[in-house]
Amino acid sequence: MSKKKIILIWFLCLSPFVGVFTIMYLTTLGVFGPLPSFDQLENPKSNLATIVYSADGIILGEYYYENRSNVKYPEISEHLIHALISTEDIRFNDHSGIDIRSLFRAVFGVFVGKKSGGASTITQQLSKMLFTERPASGVERVQQKLKEWVVAVRLEERYSKNEILTMYLNRFDWINQAVGLKSAAKIYFNTSPDKLTIPQAAMLVGMLKNPSLYNPKKGRNPEGTLNRRNVVLSQMKKNNKITQNQYDSLKVTGLNLDFQIIDHNEGPAPYFREQLRSQLKKWCSRNTKVDGGNYNMYTDGLRIYTTIDSRMQKHAEKAVKTHISELQATFYKHWKGYSKAPYPTDFSREQINTIIDQGIKRSERYRKLKNSGKSNKEIKDVFNEKVSMKLFSWKGEIDTILSPRDSVIYNKFFIHTGMMSMDPKTGHVKAYVGGINHKYFKYDHVLQGQRQVGSTFKPFLYALAMQEGLNPCDEVINSPVVFNAEKWGLEKDWIPSNSDSEYSGLSLELKFGLANSINTLTAFIMHQFGPQAGVDLAKQMGVKSNLLAVPSICLGTFDISVYEMVGAYSTFVNKGFYTTPIFITKITDKNGIILEEFSPKRTEAMSKKTAALMVKLLQGVVDGVYSSAADKKMGTGVRLRYKYKFTSEMGGKTGTTQNQSDGWFMGITPNLVTGVWSGCEDRSAHFRTIHYGQGANMALPVFAEFMKGIYEDEKITSVTQGDIFQFDEDISLWVEDKINCNNNSEVFEEEEKYSEETEDF
Repeated sequence: MSKKKIILIWFLCLSPFVGVFTIMYLTTLGVFGPLPSFDQLENPKSNLATIVYSADGIILGEYYYENRSNVKYPEISEHLIHALISTEDIRFNDHSGIDIRSLFRAVFGVFVGKKSGGASTITQQLSKMLFTERPASGVERVQQKLKEWVVAVRLEERYSKNEILTMYLNRFDWINQAVGLKSAAKIYFNTSPDKLTIPQAAMLVGMLKNPSLYNPKKGRNPEGTLNRRNVVLSQMKKNNKITQNQYDSLKVTGLNLDFQIIDHNEGPAPYFREQLRSQLKKWCSRNTKVDGGNYNMYTDGLRIYTTIDSRMQKHAEKAVKTHISELQATFYKHWKGYSKAPYPTDFSREQINTIIDQGIKRSERYRKLKNSGKSNKEIKDVFNEKVSMKLFSWKGEIDTILSPRDSVIYNKFFIHTGMMSMDPKTGHVKAYVGGINHKYFKYDHVLQGQRQVGSTFKPFLYALAMQEGLNPCDEVINSPVVFNAEKWGLEKDWIPSNSDSEYSGLSLELKFGLANSINTLTAFIMHQFGPQAGVDLAKQMGVKSNLLAVPSICLGTFDISVYEMVGAYSTFVNKGFYTTPIFITKITDKNGIILEEFSPKRTEAMSKKTAALMVKLLQGVVDGVYSSAADKKMGTGVRLRYKYKFTSEMGGKTGTTQNQSDGWFMGITPNLVTGVWSGCEDRSAHFRTIHYGQGANMALPVFAEFMKGIYEDEKITSVTQGDIFQFDEDISLWVEDKINCNNNSEVFEEEEKYSEETEDF
C-alpha cells in the first residue's frame, strides 16, 4: 500500500476525532455562545422558597415563585439514588460527565434507524437545566448540546458525584408546584425525601422522563405513571438494587398517593400565613443582603421560625369548626320562616337592600368590574345574571347556579369568628384562626377585624378599681348610676341599666358584680374614677385602638381587635406586665445564618397585687361567686365547669354587645390566654334572643373545645390540667385574704349546683 493511501486512511480515521476536538475547543472559547463562569458554576442561580416553620418544627407553609426547597445528600433516601442511577445513568459513578459508550450507542442507533436509549448523563441533564435555554432551531440544538458537554465536564471537575446528584434533584420540576425533591416528596406522598419508599422513589424517578406525560394526578395519566414506575422497578432489579421477590410484590401495588394540594388557602393557619406574608414583605424592604439588594421572600430561601405550635393550631381550627358549624345550624333554624332573615323584623326591605348593596360593593367581583370601566347599570346586570359558581358550606363546597347578588345574600347568613391564643409569659402566639374559611372569606377577624368588645372591657375597669384601693369584697348597692350631662359633657343624662331587675336594690360585692357582668356595678366604678383613667390603663395594657374617654366605655361600646384583647388580658396572668404578642422568633438565610431574632416588649401596666386580684376575680366568672344578698352562686362562664367538666384552674370573661351582634369570650389559664369573637359580617344580622346570642353561647364553646383538645393531647406537655396560677408567696396569702372576705367556702360546698347568669350588655 502506498504511503499516500496510508496517510489518507489515517486522515479519514482521525478526522472525526480531530473535528470533534476542534469543535469542543471552539465551544470552550465561547464561539457558539457564552458559557457560565466558574463563579456561576459554584453559585448557580435558583429561586428558593421561603419556608415557614412552627415552634415544634413542622412546615406551616412556603412563599415562592417556584415551590423549591433544597435538600442535602444525606437527607435523600438511598432508594431514590438507586432508582435514579439505575434508570437514568447506570455508569454515573464511572464517567466524567459524558458517557462515551452511551453516546456511540445512540449515534449508531440513529444510523441503523433503531432507538437505543438516551445518551445524556445526569450531569448533562443538570447542565441543561442550569445554564441553557430552549433552542429555536436544529442548529441551535446542536450548539446547545456541545455547550452541555463542556458544562457537564466542568461540573464534574468542580463538584463531587453526590453534590451533582443533589443539585439535579433540587432543581427538577415534578410539576403540580413540586419543584425540587423536597417539594415532590411532600406534595405527592406527604413525606420527606429521606423517608421515600422504593415504589415512591421509583414513581418520582419515572416522572423524570416526562413529568407532564406521567402526571399521577387523578384525571391525568395515573395508569401511564404506574407503568413507568414499574419500568424503573425493573431497572432496579436488573441492576441488583432490589430482589426478584421485591419486584414481584411491588409492581402490583398502586401508586398510593397522599396528594397535598399546594394552595395558600389550604393547610394549617392560612389566615396567620397571610398576615405573616405582609410582615415579611416589610422586613425584606428594610433589610439588605451582602450584595446591597433587598431580600426577596419569594426567591432567597429564607427560613422563618414562628411561635405557632402546630398541635395547638390543629386543636384551635378543630374547635372553631366544631362549634361554629353547630352554631350556624342553630342560626339557620332560628331564622327559618322569616322573610327578612337574618335581619330584625323591624327592618324595612329598603334597609335590607342597602345592606346587600354595600356587600356587593365590598366584593372582589365588583372591584374588578369597576376597575375595568363598567357602568353601574352594567355591573348591576352582571350581579343579577345567574352563573355557575361554588359556595362555602360547613358540609362541603356547593356547586350551583346563582346570581352574584344572591350569593352575597347567601354569605350574609354566615357566623364568622376570630380566635388567638398566646403564652402570656413569652408573648408567643401559639394558635391563630382568623376566620371560618380562607378560600371564601379572606377577611381576618384577629388582626384586621375590630368589633365592639362589650363586657370583656369590664375587667380593665375592675383592675383600675383594685389598683385605686377598692377590694373584691366591697359592697355596692345595685341601683342606677346617673352620669349628669353637664358634668360629663354629654348631650343628656345617661343612666346605664341591667338587663333585668333581679338584684335591684341589693348590696352586692364587686367580685359578684364582675362574675355576673352587672352593668350598674361597673358604672359605679366608672363614676368613681372617670373614663380617662380607664382609657389610660387599657393603653398601658396594649390596646392601640381609638378609645374615647366617655362614660359608655364601661359597657365596651367601642371596637378592639382580638389580637389587642388577648395581649391585654395576658397582663393579668403575667403579674402585671404587658407582653407584646409576637409571631416570629428568628429569620435565617438559606444556609441557616441568623439574620434577625425577635423578642417581645414588656412594660409594667399594674402592680403584682392588682394583677393577682384580677386573676382571682376572673376565676370567679368560671367558678361562680356566692352572694349572701342574692343567696346564689353564679357566674357567666360556669358552663365550663358544669357542661364541659373542666377541673383545672381557669378564668375568663364573657362579652355580648347590643342586639347580640357580637359574642366574646376571653379565657385565661396559667400558661395560655385565649380570645374568641363570633358574629355575622353585618352587625345588623344576629340572633333575636340573648339565650343564643350571648358570648357564653357564641364564643365560650370555642375556647372550651380548644382547651379540651389541648388537655387530651399527650404530645402537648407545656399546657396541662395540673397547671396552677403562680403568685409570689406573700402576694398569694394577701390575695386569698382579700378574695375570701366572707369565708363562703362551706356554702359553696353545700350548693353543688351552679346558676349561670345571662350577662348584661
